[in-house]
Amino acid sequence: MNNSTLKQLSEGLARGEYSSVELTEAYLKRIDSTDGDLNAFITVTADQARTQAAAADERRASGQAGPLTGVPIAHKDIFCTQGVRTSCGSKILDNFTAPYESTVTHKLQDAGMVMLGKTNLDEFAMGSSTESSFYGPTRNPWNTEVIPGGSSGGSAAAVASGQAPVATGTDTGGSIRQPAALCNLTGLKPTYGRVSRWGMIAYGSSLDQGGPIARTAEDAALLLNSMAGFDHKDSTSKDIAVPDYTADLDKPLDGLRIGLPKEYFGEGLNSDIAARVQAGVQELEKLGATVKEISLPRTRLSIPAYYIIAPAEASTNLSRFDGVRFGYRCENPTDLLDMYTRTRAEGFGEEVKRRIMVGTYALSAGYYDAYYNKAQQLRRLIKDDFQNAFAEVDVIAGPTTPSPAWKLGAKSNDPVAMYLEDIYTLSVNLAGLPGMSVPCGQVDGLPVGLQLIGNYFAEAQLLNVAHQYQQVTDWHQQTPAFG
Repeated sequence: MNNSTLKQLSEGLARGEYSSVELTEAYLKRIDSTDGDLNAFITVTADQARTQAAAADERRASGQAGPLTGVPIAHKDIFCTQGVRTSCGSKILDNFTAPYESTVTHKLQDAGMVMLGKTNLDEFAMGSSTESSFYGPTRNPWNTEVIPGGSSGGSAAAVASGQAPVATGTDTGGSIRQPAALCNLTGLKPTYGRVSRWGMIAYGSSLDQGGPIARTAEDAALLLNSMAGFDHKDSTSKDIAVPDYTADLDKPLDGLRIGLPKEYFGEGLNSDIAARVQAGVQELEKLGATVKEISLPRTRLSIPAYYIIAPAEASTNLSRFDGVRFGYRCENPTDLLDMYTRTRAEGFGEEVKRRIMVGTYALSAGYYDAYYNKAQQLRRLIKDDFQNAFAEVDVIAGPTTPSPAWKLGAKSNDPVAMYLEDIYTLSVNLAGLPGMSVPCGQVDGLPVGLQLIGNYFAEAQLLNVAHQYQQVTDWHQQTPAFG
């Protein structure tokens, strides 16, 4: 049961093979027996989950159940959940209980899903390994000596280990796709504005986007059906109708044009990962797609552009955490300035402080034009590269990560090496495009992912391609020998 897909669980509930209460208890038991080794969860909401499961069973008995009713889910601890601690993996919010529900979690709650708890993450979603959390690192269930990816590493580890069938994540520069790749899962980062950011605590406001982490493309489509949509409370939300993302999953790929960026297959890419990705693309060719080489010439500039823009936005967004209104406050401050400085010095971790400092510097007088404005100009050029490519192809394919998961602590003292792991994912966020990662093989016993990138609001097409790929491969069915 713990390795079943969302679709399988939904069908089992509909057939009466088990109740939501029984299903929820099975997952709570799995969390209790395995999370001491993984540290995937920050908060487990067992009592609330049982109450929601009982309500879901009543809803089903009255004939009002939908496809998600009664299925458990885990939420990344960056989504506000009313009455439940929302920490962002940070000491500064360790005592913060959200007074309202985020739009994403509210929509999934309305669909009848059962919240198992809140998952671990890099502090304020800043990281690629889930090692910067105040609550300690999350471990990868495929090998507990390596990282699960980040920043949504807790969500990915929970799903991969069978602690939850699906989970929410957020993606600012690859934080859904990268952990999905490293944990053998399917992760989708929607078009910017497709999923409401209201109640999702901000890191980089022009980059952040929530999305699903699941075992299959079909499961991701089912989740996105409920997550997506316009929200008047979010000024960046796009008022565009939400299609049924499951409707075209079985559409043949005949005539699909796939582009392979030559910049994605050069120096820095693990040769075994390159081989797995190429093999995945060949499977798509067998399904009727045509493949051609394309160029995204500014790919290498995505890292410097991102690591100016994202820290600049983080510097602004995190200024609200000052010890005055909510969250951690230092003890016995001597005056207001002392309270501000000590609260932030004691409450934030090293990576968050590093990015605040970089962002504040980039926005300061005399440097704004030299750094922030230049980065925004590069961002426009990166977006233009993608639009030029989409004039020739329908979908862009390549690796999700340049290397498999690395050992815990291996890059903790070298932030630049950590940043380079995001080379294939950052540009998608800078351009605001949808992207996803699907399992395509293993290297040294560790999973790797095939990244698919689409044009704006082409999530249905990406899900179709991924689903068709998963009909002829079984990488996504592989599970770790854990627990």
